[in-house]
Amino acid sequence: GPQEQQLEVHFVGGLLSRLQTSAPTVRTLSSSKSFSQNIPSCLWKLGRLNHVAIAVPDLEKAQSLYKDVLGAQVSETVALPEHGVYTVFVELGNTKLELLHPLGEKSLIASFLQKNKTGGMHHICIEVDDIKAAMTELKKKKIRILSEEPKIGAHGKPVIFLHPKDCHGVLVELEQA
Repeated sequence: GPQEQQLEVHFVGGLLSRLQTSAPTVRTLSSSKSFSQNIPSCLWKLGRLNHVAIAVPDLEKAQSLYKDVLGAQVSETVALPEHGVYTVFVELGNTKLELLHPLGEKSLIASFLQKNKTGGMHHICIEVDDIKAAMTELKKKKIRILSEEPKIGAHGKPVIFLHPKDCHGVLVELEQA
């Protein structure tokens, strides 16, 4: 059962990756309220690193760096007015980079770039298998979520952002897998 399932934790290049045994995970919702206090009843799981987002003051120069200098596959620019950004994705095989550039007056990326003139890492995005369950549980654990409800992100999937002060200085985006 789930108790016997071994969970190994490895630090790989500074990123925490969880490797589970090959036993299939079966999620059961117990109707009885007799959850043992010392066994965490986690109803959601963290998945892959989806992307690392980088704010850039000059989108064309950044696109050129990744495409022409480094030889990566680079997407077209996509405007996301509801998030106040232009996005460009750089494919890296095991993950992606998301280049962010301000769109509109109230862009959070514009204020980030005012503080970081040359650009820099803005956030990391990790996939989750159940974003609603993640929200409920993280709120209980006093992790601040920057929106009441998930928003639709650059991949057309629901996303939430966790407060950087609750995540050791990193803005963490969770995306429904």
